[in-house]
Parts: sequence; structure tokens; C-alpha cells
Amino acid sequence: MPETRAVPRTKLRPKTERPKLHKVILVNDDFTPRDFVVTVLKGEFHMSEDQAYRVMITAHQRGVCVVAVFTRDVAETKATRATEAGKAKGYPLQFTTEPEE
Repeated sequence: MPETRAVPRTKLRPKTERPKLHKVILVNDDFTPRDFVVTVLKGEFHMSEDQAYRVMITAHQRGVCVVAVFTRDVAETKATRATEAGKAKGYPLQFTTEPEE
């Protein structure tokens, strides 16, 4: 009788990489009213009044503040929409993105 040999089946699953994350950064300026910055942070980033105020004050004191971390597409979209909200009201409000390390 021939010898039967069992060969285990192995499935090779490609390991999917997590998407790289990007920081959305609020850049301080001396012209945009604080209340407007808080309103934008609440509207675009769904922050509470308290969170938005703390982010705004940190940016005011340090020059910049990380608002949130998202995938690249989401971060760029949110930064663009928030910056455009400032431009629509005539303010130089600026949000930027950069890769998280």
C-alpha cells in the first residue's frame, strides 16, 4: 500500500500596511478673532467649546498647535475646509498638515 502524505495548505495573506497618519496644525495669526477660531474648530473638527478654546489658546501662545491626527486625505480635506472658512470671512486663518513621525 502506498504511503499517504498530508501536505498542509497554507494561505499567504499579504500584510496590509496601516495608512500613514498626518497632523492637522492650526497656525496662529494676530488678525483672526479668537471666537471665530473656536467656531471653526467646533464645526470642522467636532470639538467641544472647552477643547476648541484650549487648542486656540495653545496656538496663540506657542504659534502652532496640533488639532487632530487623521489619514492623509481626511487631514488635507479638513485643513482645506477650515482654512477656506476663514478666507470666506476675510480672515487669514490657516491650517496645515504634515506627516506624523
